[in-house]
Amino acid sequence: MNLPRGTPREVLAAPHPILSTVAEPVDPTAPEVVAAAADLLATLREEPSTTGLAAPQIGLSLRLIAFDVGLHPRSRSWAGELVVANPRLARASHWDHGREGCASIAGLSADVLRATRITVTGHLPGAGEAVTIEADAFEARCIQHQLDHLDGLLFLDRVPGALSLHRRLHRCDA
Repeated sequence: MNLPRGTPREVLAAPHPILSTVAEPVDPTAPEVVAAAADLLATLREEPSTTGLAAPQIGLSLRLIAFDVGLHPRSRSWAGELVVANPRLARASHWDHGREGCASIAGLSADVLRATRITVTGHLPGAGEAVTIEADAFEARCIQHQLDHLDGLLFLDRVPGALSLHRRLHRCDA
């Protein structure tokens, strides 16, 4: 991905209001969107144990997600280190529960029902070219977690009750 060097930003913590707001669609070729994508990727690279971030988590109400699950032990698919503008879930199948945490909610994780095989479409910031991502297992879970952030949802919104929550000793997004 050919983005300029970005500046890492602070990851916002719940209950910050932007985390419960639906993010705005973007023009993936606009210079300010390219700069925001670079900042999102720089922030992801700086967050230990975090495999994905969405623009609202760094204070930007933009439909941008960044992810890289290549080093995660539960990864089976790996699309690489990507930022996707205006991502849309095109297909989802094979649902299962799995443990999730979030960089915006320190210390908690929970079992969340997600599709284990997905297809996501969107555009690459900068060039604006269309991209289709086929993901499974942990990568599928990570991407869906980020898509929820764009719709103003936290993983806790998908948890049926307090008995599903777990305290974590370390932080790991999705």
